[in-house]
Amino acid sequence: MSFEIPDELHYQDSHEWVRVDDGTATIGISDFAQDELGDIVFVELPSEGDDLDAGSDFGVVESIKAVSDVYAPISGSVTAVNEDLLDEPELVNEDPYGDGWMLKVDLADEGELDDLLDAEEYEAQLA
Repeated sequence: MSFEIPDELHYQDSHEWVRVDDGTATIGISDFAQDELGDIVFVELPSEGDDLDAGSDFGVVESIKAVSDVYAPISGSVTAVNEDLLDEPELVNEDPYGDGWMLKVDLADEGELDDLLDAEEYEAQLA
């Protein structure tokens, strides 16, 4: 089975992705992760204003098969939370890189992106 792995994103080996645009990082979980979890029924996310540390857990994704922590790929302050996921957690399954995004964060240290995987490295990890 093949999974969508957009080239412009950075990936964490725990299957979170980051898209950076003008210092703002959007974070979600990968197509592979949502597929492994199965039908997502609940998403717990931090509040706006919360600070994240790279590598620490920031929320929980619950599916019919499992409950899984979600980890921050980068450090920064949460500027937006995808409120749509509270009522429609299945958006993570349907569009993990679009409507299923989880957080927007003010990127604290752009150098942290160098510690993440590019699309090719992430794809190799999945193989």
